[in-house]
Amino acid sequence: MLLDQLSRPLRDLRISVTDRCNMRCTYCMPREFFGPNHAFLERDELLTYEEIDLLTRVFVQLGVFKVRITGGEPLLRRELPALISRLAKLPEVSDLTLTTNGLLLARHASSLKKAGLHRVTVSLDSLDQDKFDQMNGVGIDLPEVLEGIEEALRVGLAPLKINAVIQRGINESAVLDLVERFHGTNCIVRFIEYMDVGNTNDWKAEDVFGASEIVQEISRQYPLSPVEPNYKGEVARRWRFDEGNGEIGVIASVTQPFCGDCTRARLSSEGRLYTCLFASEGFDLRSMLRGGASVDEIRRSVEKVW
Repeated sequence: MLLDQLSRPLRDLRISVTDRCNMRCTYCMPREFFGPNHAFLERDELLTYEEIDLLTRVFVQLGVFKVRITGGEPLLRRELPALISRLAKLPEVSDLTLTTNGLLLARHASSLKKAGLHRVTVSLDSLDQDKFDQMNGVGIDLPEVLEGIEEALRVGLAPLKINAVIQRGINESAVLDLVERFHGTNCIVRFIEYMDVGNTNDWKAEDVFGASEIVQEISRQYPLSPVEPNYKGEVARRWRFDEGNGEIGVIASVTQPFCGDCTRARLSSEGRLYTCLFASEGFDLRSMLRGGASVDEIRRSVEKVW
């Protein structure tokens, strides 16, 4: 078992397959920083599926068994089911998931399921079209995302998780709206505190609608009880509806940081290894791959970073 200096094992790998996105969410890729003239990566700068497959095998050797595909928006990457099929063949990977904004999910859900994807997480910050537009920055039709969720459930990409970033003064009303919409379904809504992602969203502490406030808001109508984590290092704090019919999660990265139990590594679309979402620099694995390094050399480098 590979342990870091705080005795934390390497268990989760988040793989970004593209830096591009078809939304401009204010907390992630605000339009003022990612406008029409923003220089995204060229295709040859992205890791190929063969390179991602090889690197994932290295991480699996070091203890990873949970793999999540992310972006940008991963469904913008061409022939993504081909990568899913490769990763699904790794017997050590017991949880193969994908995070998406849901806009293209309806057309791809079936092929992703057939390729071997286990579950999806959909980012959905409001069920109110105006507030949804305000959060996503481009004016996406909300029914398209809801259709993607329905199709994912239909083909069996479940239990499906819905991630909602809650920003004070913007979309607090989404908390109860989302609970009411998905309560009793095969969906788990997870509320995320508004946080600074990449130093581009003009983050302010007063914009944080905290985890305790979220739980109190829900409990007024749907009494909740805390649930033990599924595993050590689980990001979301879980709460069960007292009357049954499921649970919700709260990701309190600001008010209740979970860094102490972190087991996650992140592989960027250009092949850099990061050990933290807030890291400004990563270790360049792509250069090693394309420079002829052996698998053993790459593995030793990952071990050193971790």
